[in-house]
Amino acid sequence: MSDVRDSAPVVAVVGLGKIGLPLAVQYARRGHRAIGCDINPRVVDMINSGCSHVAEEPELASAVPMLVRQGLLSATTETAQAVAKAGFVVVIVPVVVDQQHRADFAWIDAATSAIGTGLQSGTLVIYETTLPVGTTAGRFRSSLERSSHLKAGKDFLLAYSPERVSSGYIFRDLQNYPKIVGGINEPSTDAAVTFYRAVLDAEIIPMSSTNDAEFVKLIETTYRDVNIALANEYARYADLHGLDAASAIAAANTQPYSHIHLPSVGVGGHCIPVYPYFLLQDLLEDEMEQAILRPAHLLLPRTARQVNDAMAEYAVQRIEAEIGSLVKQEVLMLGVAYRGGVRETAFSSAQLLAQALQRHGAVVYVDDPLYSSSELSEMGYTPLPESRKQAVRAIVLQAEHAQYREFDFGEFTGCEVLLDGRRAFDRRAVEAVGIRYLAIGDGRYGAVTRKHDQAGPIEQPALRMMQGRKS
Repeated sequence: MSDVRDSAPVVAVVGLGKIGLPLAVQYARRGHRAIGCDINPRVVDMINSGCSHVAEEPELASAVPMLVRQGLLSATTETAQAVAKAGFVVVIVPVVVDQQHRADFAWIDAATSAIGTGLQSGTLVIYETTLPVGTTAGRFRSSLERSSHLKAGKDFLLAYSPERVSSGYIFRDLQNYPKIVGGINEPSTDAAVTFYRAVLDAEIIPMSSTNDAEFVKLIETTYRDVNIALANEYARYADLHGLDAASAIAAANTQPYSHIHLPSVGVGGHCIPVYPYFLLQDLLEDEMEQAILRPAHLLLPRTARQVNDAMAEYAVQRIEAEIGSLVKQEVLMLGVAYRGGVRETAFSSAQLLAQALQRHGAVVYVDDPLYSSSELSEMGYTPLPESRKQAVRAIVLQAEHAQYREFDFGEFTGCEVLLDGRRAFDRRAVEAVGIRYLAIGDGRYGAVTRKHDQAGPIEQPALRMMQGRKS
């Protein structure tokens, strides 16, 4: 009797991070033999021993060892060898941005070269990493053809399908969110649609090209950034006019064409603060190379990045308006992760918030239940010493971890104000221990600044905004 592994189609998943490993598990569960490829030997060894290194997806703890025992999941550092055995290759290697906000392709270029070395005729290669428009059909196609000596669209098939999942909810999102697919030609698109129909239950939406499919992901991510920036602008208006932005936004959203997000102290993560720059990639390069005056392009995404990054500075101004100068004052920031419940700090607004506090002279301490004190120190933060709790004058919530629902504000006897950057705390519980409660867009800023007019001007947020980081 033949082993099911002998007849199972083989898929190589290149990149075994927070998305790559769940994808490999998804494919293996649907009858494929998944070979995960990663340059980290520790990750490969853990998977081959039946252990998941991705803690945010609880299902992996049982799925990985079961699939490894069944021979449907394995891992290797030898990408070319794995690709040579595969009929399908799915690439989910990160692309980040540099200090000038340009895409850094170093990791995915290396992976693409290795894929090309092992690529066989008839194989379908699909990129899922979020990319600037034109990358799959241009940069990666050329690299694969050069390394493999094969012709894309003829000897092998090439497509793009953006990942649309959130860390901690990947299997749910794979089931519910439609899968966007575009190939470099019709046979590539058809092959990719057939593959995803075999491994997913979600609706499959074919696009006319890889460029169109790449554009889809940049649109949806940039929309969220612009939407949050608009919410933050509403919040700043509300603060100056004694209005409650959160309740007004909630009421506005009862109209079916209004979908405004909530304001906050900042935007973090792998996606929202990064991918708008992919949309701007060509424009930024043209401007740097030509250095000419031209009409503004994609002005809203540019401005949204500035608005959202400036919220850290605005948050500090809100605190100073309540308690005065922060020079040599001790401030506690709750949460360094980019969002609640996720052990990941990629582009976390905690960095901008800590820098803004330090610019104003504050002594900044941090707390995050997902990280040890040594890990926080390694990231450049100062963990809160037990002995300094009573010296803290202000607390800022940056990431709304579930553990903070039981936070004991009573231990901070010297604290005068809490800025709830995510509207996660109960105002009454905070104020019951004598701490003033603030939230972005709560309408208090205008009243407080007017009250302090006699003592001297307080710098208005718009002035700091204009001096913020350029995108």
